[in-house]
Amino acid sequence: MSDEILINVTPQETRVAVMQHGVVQEIHIERGSHRGMVSNVYVGRVKRVLPGMQSAFIDIGWDRSAFLHVADIWENSNNGEPAKPIEKVLFEGQTLLVQVIKDPIGTKGARLSTQISIAGRLLVYLPQESHIGVSQRIESEEERELLRNKLQQVLPPEHSGGYIIRTLAETASDKDFSNDIAYLDKLWDKLQQQAKNQTAPALLYQELDISLRVLRDFVCDETARVLIDSRETYERMMAFSGDYIATAVPKLSHYIGQRPLFDLYGVEDEIERALSRRVDLKSGGYLIIDQTEALTTVDVNTGGFVGGRNFDDTIFKTNLEAAQVIARQLRLRNLGGIIICDFIDMDNAEHRDAVLEEFKKMLARDHTRITVNGFSALGLVEMTRKRTRESLAHVLCEPCPTCQGRGEIKTAQTICFEVLREIVREARQFNNREFRILASQPVIDLFLDEESQSLAQLSDFIGKNVSLQVETTYSQEQYDVILT
Repeated sequence: MSDEILINVTPQETRVAVMQHGVVQEIHIERGSHRGMVSNVYVGRVKRVLPGMQSAFIDIGWDRSAFLHVADIWENSNNGEPAKPIEKVLFEGQTLLVQVIKDPIGTKGARLSTQISIAGRLLVYLPQESHIGVSQRIESEEERELLRNKLQQVLPPEHSGGYIIRTLAETASDKDFSNDIAYLDKLWDKLQQQAKNQTAPALLYQELDISLRVLRDFVCDETARVLIDSRETYERMMAFSGDYIATAVPKLSHYIGQRPLFDLYGVEDEIERALSRRVDLKSGGYLIIDQTEALTTVDVNTGGFVGGRNFDDTIFKTNLEAAQVIARQLRLRNLGGIIICDFIDMDNAEHRDAVLEEFKKMLARDHTRITVNGFSALGLVEMTRKRTRESLAHVLCEPCPTCQGRGEIKTAQTICFEVLREIVREARQFNNREFRILASQPVIDLFLDEESQSLAQLSDFIGKNVSLQVETTYSQEQYDVILT
């Protein structure tokens, strides 16, 4: 089966599933109430300069100020002179043109750069630069040089600015390059004109919505078709393709089936599985994926896989399969930052090399920038994956209000003991007539059964009556001690 892209549209959100050979490889979700900010260009105002952090907070019109580090100030790092400290470059109240390079993630605001880049289908335009770069995914030096020459031949003599040639340009014609150059020039001219007439903070350029970004960034020669279940979105994509990406027009199809598109292709089930800590392997082994603020850990286990020949062979096969699945899970869940993969320990150096090679091969399919280190002294594979937006779990979920994201709650017995200690504290401070315990059903049940003697002893010790009351709305960790 050829590669397909599925687009499910509702008034509230648009979801995109990238399929390869019938298997979901990537999920992208964009909600109307919270569109991503990456690549947006703003006229911002410097709100605060922090010399101690060599950073500044920039007001771009959002509730939370964005963050600009001295290393992301293009004028400061590309003038051929030693970089100046940020307090010599920026001052409070200053206005400047900035672009979002990383969405707000968790408690951190958006990250900015003053180097502007505008993406087309084949090229990324860098109006402040003069050189022509080539995507690192094109590895052949001969092909890289060929593409540079091809672009230079179609550039107008008086044209200014630099470019990065994208991977999709490998099979592009001269006309395709010319069309992309004209499109990007038009966008840049419009942006500059708006910048003259806007006062900070103001949005000058907003990145394409997700349905049009699919056409620009994902549709390629290997894409057999793009299925869209919304007529309005289908017509918009057809119009955009007709103007800029003619090769994509015959691949677009409007899905009119009765069964929901994501149900038909099993995408809904895949999303549910992508929110689970455990990922089962076909061999019987499994992965445990834990995402924290600082990093993500992936633990590989043999589980029920016993192998056929010997212990080393069992471990090797489990790790090989895990390497393939981990690479896919990183894309599917959009996990970024520092990632630690704890493969099962292998004594055989050839096995370790084979697993690492397979892992790198599977990661090469990723559109996101990745760096992978070899096995550490502790047998861990350390890697980084560029994080520009929230992970799938952070988009779809929130911390559990009961456990506050710990993944565990205190036992009913622990709460019982906390309540008893609380009553002792209160009894020493107040001379009330009675204490009433308000708690969840499991805690009250324990007080009536196993801990009934403890409660009676406490009542005798303080010389006060203690009554119990179930609060059905309380979680297991919630309780109140009422003085009456």
